Amino acid sequence: MADQDTPVFQIQRVYLKDMSLEQPNSPGILLDQSQPTVDIQLGVEATPVSEGIIEVAVTANVHTRIDDRTVFLVEVKQAGIFEIRNLPEDQMGPVLGIACPQIVYPYLRGNVADIITRAGFPPVHLAEINFQAMYEQQQAQAAGGMAQ
Repeated sequence: MADQDTPVFQIQRVYLKDMSLEQPNSPGILLDQSQPTVDIQLGVEATPVSEGIIEVAVTANVHTRIDDRTVFLVEVKQAGIFEIRNLPEDQMGPVLGIACPQIVYPYLRGNVADIITRAGFPPVHLAEINFQAMYEQQQAQAAGGMAQ
């Protein structure tokens, strides 16, 4: 009986869910020697798949521009399927917002650098992310929004 209440956290699979690359102004913009600006946006989402099975996806959008023209836009969604059972409700948020993204993120970083390099550009290496700080900031913002 005790085994039925034992907390379970297992990685079922990590996979590339979606990836796109756009170079709408090629080839002309490739000849421009101006220094581009790079905008990077990250997101985390958790979606229940079935009882005790949750998909956690980390998304990166890398948009590089010269002036108002796009050099390239890369969108990558890396996901993991996790079995999570018998965890106290107060621990689910940190597991889904910190532990799972920390597992998935290195794969995302590699795929972003790879696709940009394969497109003929110097790789963009995404910085390490402190998912605990990111999660705590989101919780503080949510609490602030509820207090208003």
